[in-house]
Amino acid sequence: MEANDTVSIVDKKKSRLKRGILKEMYRLGSRTLAQLAKALHASVPSVTMLIDELAAEHWVQEIGTGAAQYGRKPALFGLRPGNQAVVVVDISVHDVKLVIFDLTNRVLDRLDVNLRLEDSVAFLEALKEPLEEIAQRIQEYQLTVIGVGCALPGLVDPRTGINYTYKKLNRPEQSLQQLLAYCFDAPVYLINDTKATILGEHRFGLAKGKNHVLSINIDWGVGLGVINNGEILQGLAGFAGELGHIQLQADGELCTCGKVGCLDTLTSASSLIRRVKAGLREGRVSKLAEENFEDIDVQLVIDKARAGDELAIDLLNEVGSELGKGLSIAVHLFNPELIIVNGVVAKAERLITRPIEQAIDKYCLADFRNKLVINVSRLGEMAKLYGTQAYVVQCLLEHEEIP
Repeated sequence: MEANDTVSIVDKKKSRLKRGILKEMYRLGSRTLAQLAKALHASVPSVTMLIDELAAEHWVQEIGTGAAQYGRKPALFGLRPGNQAVVVVDISVHDVKLVIFDLTNRVLDRLDVNLRLEDSVAFLEALKEPLEEIAQRIQEYQLTVIGVGCALPGLVDPRTGINYTYKKLNRPEQSLQQLLAYCFDAPVYLINDTKATILGEHRFGLAKGKNHVLSINIDWGVGLGVINNGEILQGLAGFAGELGHIQLQADGELCTCGKVGCLDTLTSASSLIRRVKAGLREGRVSKLAEENFEDIDVQLVIDKARAGDELAIDLLNEVGSELGKGLSIAVHLFNPELIIVNGVVAKAERLITRPIEQAIDKYCLADFRNKLVINVSRLGEMAKLYGTQAYVVQCLLEHEEIP
């Protein structure tokens, strides 16, 4: 073996260990040298040398001392909230959020844009201006963007970045991925919004440290994230978890996907609003009838339900019951310990989780239900944003983009 080959192997091992240190600190926060050495199966002197190099490169810093039963307290090291930043682009059918994170998951800036996702070239054109605005802010803050993550609905293949639902975002001459890369001059990673949500829950929320979890995202569509044996289930092309398109009513409504009676048509936020308006047209008595018809949204329905409005309570109960029926299939397939409820409808809290629980009690075998817990997410919309940030950092480390 030539000397150059030996140097190359040593450099690769050192780079791998450096990425391992950054990954441990990102996942677990501040760590001691001994903790890092144990996690990486390396010696303390080797880790000390790598920490010194990472500190010189402005990736990590000493942030205090840890606990010690006897003797001198060990030094704690953590990621340095320096000028490295990750841009998260959260695209949904009701708005777009642009968020700048540092490596400690701190939000440095945020821009909310009243722009609805459409499968059109016009959407990409409209997205350019807010992207340029956030890019200008990044320049003013003197930040270096190391990666961009984009969470959006649809059948997203994370390996290729292709969205098979919103096909016009994949134009060869200028795709969404190309637009983001051009604006921020950094690697771009696309992820399905529900996958981003459960990744956020797994790293920072209720699913942290758990191995068998379902995360149901009740937004303008319905998506299911699955953690099985501690790993997020992706499937062959990253499409696993499209619970919203299982059929619950053979003679039901036509779904946007072209099928009939999908769970989406019964339980999504858009279906809830549609049913509220249909009930009002039929003459159902409700305080919602006093509102401007076009101003009725999910939050208003939830507010009226909490105030005791019968129509709002009935329809939220119906949504929860149908959702619980659909979830009972997933419970039998994956045998989870926890179901996390997220999305705009999750703001109804017990008004939505109670009928979900009752339906699961009704349709699941008792032994599947005995140890199952159902909770509303504590992170809310931040689960998706944190998850997208975590996905970017994970991809950068795996693809050897940093340090």
